[in-house]
Amino acid sequence: MRIAAVASAFPEHHYPQEVLVEALQKYFGEKLANPQRLERIYSHMGVEGRYLTLPLSAYYNIASWGDANDAFIAAAPVLGQQSLCRALAQAGLNAPEIATLIVVSVTGIASPSLDALLVNRMGLSPNIKRVPIFGLGCVAGAAGISRAADYVRAYPSQVAALLAVELCSLTIQRDDLSIANLISAALFGDGAAAVLVTGSDRDADGPEILATRSVFYPQTEHVMGWDISEKGFTIVLSPEVPAMVERHWAHDVDQFLGDMGLTRKDIGTWILHSGGPKVLEAMAATLKLPDGALDASWECLRRVGNISSVSVLLVLEEIMNHRPPASGSLSLLGAMGPGFCSELVLLRWS
Repeated sequence: MRIAAVASAFPEHHYPQEVLVEALQKYFGEKLANPQRLERIYSHMGVEGRYLTLPLSAYYNIASWGDANDAFIAAAPVLGQQSLCRALAQAGLNAPEIATLIVVSVTGIASPSLDALLVNRMGLSPNIKRVPIFGLGCVAGAAGISRAADYVRAYPSQVAALLAVELCSLTIQRDDLSIANLISAALFGDGAAAVLVTGSDRDADGPEILATRSVFYPQTEHVMGWDISEKGFTIVLSPEVPAMVERHWAHDVDQFLGDMGLTRKDIGTWILHSGGPKVLEAMAATLKLPDGALDASWECLRRVGNISSVSVLLVLEEIMNHRPPASGSLSLLGAMGPGFCSELVLLRWS
């Protein structure tokens, strides 16, 4: 099983972080008693700019969840098609060769689902197996690779595609002045990424998927997710997230690697979800990683912010395209998300 290609796509609207903080101060208006709080939050995010689905002025016209979701349904298939077509071109594959399409998202809802909307747009096989997944949030990029690997393990002559599309800007809540919502508004952006996973009977370049591991932490549902109401998605983002990383991450990694007869010292490259400064710092600290080990994650955070399930795939793309590891070396791809849970993928480079 190999990751044959990974490719991203972004909306046309990109804004520097200082422009976004000014726009949000105006967006929240008099409800924001201390506008400088936003500036302080932004200054600690490590983000220089983000992509948004709509031009800034259009967000004032979103009056309901229906408006926001309509914008999601209009934009998500476009970005999804762009990223999938780029991945197919990289791998030298045609759209009808995709046997199963796994689509992950947590920022909009469609029925028929996004995968169905792409069948006619892209000329996908009418026999394609569609697997839409909602609700995994930031962990879904890594989990989607794991599920794609499960599929091609059973069908080694086939190709599985993972598509992650997150339009986080469409979930902003104008009446929510909680720290969680302000952090979300300062950190999350929009984008998409696609990954192609091929079975062992097919010739492909790219890293080999050696093993995967899913870990769920009981009684942690309150840590991250959405409160869903007639207003749409209201962010649940507990201050406990970095502590959850410190409490569980090293143990999960060590147990997973130990079961493979490995230790952290055997990992040459770390491909970790760029969840934000505190999350990256906690991951590096608990794993006792050397300086520079998470440079690719920090770089992706700087360029585009956190894009939920898309982010770890952007780090993978950065590694594959610009920082290719040595042949035979090992990488660990990982993310955490709502549940609360973690997902780990062990890779070996060819």
